[in-house]
Amino acid sequence: MRVVLAQRQAPDERPRLAYIDIIAWAKSPPMDPEVLQILFLAAVAAVVLYQLYATLGRRVGRQPEETPVTASPGAPALATDPQTAQRTEGLATLKAKQPDFDPTKFLSGARAAYEQIVKAYAEGDRETLKPLLAPEVMSNFEQAMVAREAAGRTEKVEFLTPPRLDLEKVDVVGDLAKAVVRILAEVRTRTKDERGEGVDDRRTAELWTFEREVKSANPNWQLSFVAAAEA
Repeated sequence: MRVVLAQRQAPDERPRLAYIDIIAWAKSPPMDPEVLQILFLAAVAAVVLYQLYATLGRRVGRQPEETPVTASPGAPALATDPQTAQRTEGLATLKAKQPDFDPTKFLSGARAAYEQIVKAYAEGDRETLKPLLAPEVMSNFEQAMVAREAAGRTEKVEFLTPPRLDLEKVDVVGDLAKAVVRILAEVRTRTKDERGEGVDDRRTAELWTFEREVKSANPNWQLSFVAAAEA
């Protein structure tokens, strides 16, 4: 219901209250609950979209502080982790002292040396082992071979799959270069003794350290240390 106050002009031109008009509006039907729900959800969506825009809208596009860092032409690639950085630095130092060093050729030679050493040790072939091993490693191998021979045991090794070699680390101290190689292999060892013959198939994971004097006329690397590694 609406109340309307109206005025009429009196003869003396003074306005006076003429009547009160009461207008009754028809009662509006109740709003559909589904419409109310839609309106409510639309309002919520609008608020959420505004908040998202306020938070993210200003970050669209590249910001001044996000300018990518690019290496200068000829600069070494950025290392992704400390181990990679150390290997890269070691390789650079080694190549400065031995410019013809090639990691791919080195790993190929290391694979050949690994297979020779494993087979020669199993067969007790000292002549093959001596130029490939550093004196301390040769001494340890000799003790193990003597003990095996004293027990009347012989061994023969074969590789079930080609060994996998990865260059883990390179260090240069003075003129002595050391390269650590991770070696994964699958080998079959046949052992014979007074009790008969045994066969042992196993997977091995080791870190072999090869070293060489970079000023030496001898281009061969020698095995100086062996340690177990995670497969």
